[in-house]
Amino acid sequence: MNRPTDVGRLPRPPLALVGRTGPERGPAPPPRAEPDPVRPDRHATRTATHPARRGTAPPGSAQRGTGAPDSERLAAVLRERTADLQRLKAEFDNYRRRVHRDRLAVGQIAVANVLARLLPVLDAIAEAAGQGEVTDGFRRVADLLETELASLGLTSFGTAGEPFDPTVHEAVAYTPTGPTGPTARSAPGECAVCTEVVRQGFRVGDRLLRPAQVAVAGAPPDPHNIQLP
Repeated sequence: MNRPTDVGRLPRPPLALVGRTGPERGPAPPPRAEPDPVRPDRHATRTATHPARRGTAPPGSAQRGTGAPDSERLAAVLRERTADLQRLKAEFDNYRRRVHRDRLAVGQIAVANVLARLLPVLDAIAEAAGQGEVTDGFRRVADLLETELASLGLTSFGTAGEPFDPTVHEAVAYTPTGPTGPTARSAPGECAVCTEVVRQGFRVGDRLLRPAQVAVAGAPPDPHNIQLP
């Protein structure tokens, strides 16, 4: 009588195949090759060195194609900016000259206003000197004052015997010479002269501060030849 051979033995567990994770999966995939840092991938190197194969243009192709128009555009912009700078420089130079001229004019006006206020002082000194009262220390003070005012451009005018000029002289007295009357006229070449200076006139540069007051003598001028200033 034959007995089964597995009687009295423990059951054996099922065998597991190497490389399987489960009874339903196939063989495990081969391991993926890691890139070598010393030897880079040839395909990547070809793609980097030949970007045209990937459908892109080389980096400098656009600049090489439009180099001439860009240079012309830059030259035009440069000319425009240069013209703007030249115009601004000319405007600034004109402004600087105008400011300098206005500053000088303001300074001259300020000096003239101050000197005009000092004219009565000079009149008092001249009157005192005519009476012989300017002596010793007062004379030195008067001389120093006149010197300082002259350094500021103040000059006096008006002397006896000079021709009468209505633009700078103010006649306070007139003594006719020769024939008188409505038909009297001055002879050719004859003109009225200042016989006495009542008060000195003063100017600063070309600016008249005060006309000289004088006494005039001479034939009356022809009214048809009088030229107003």
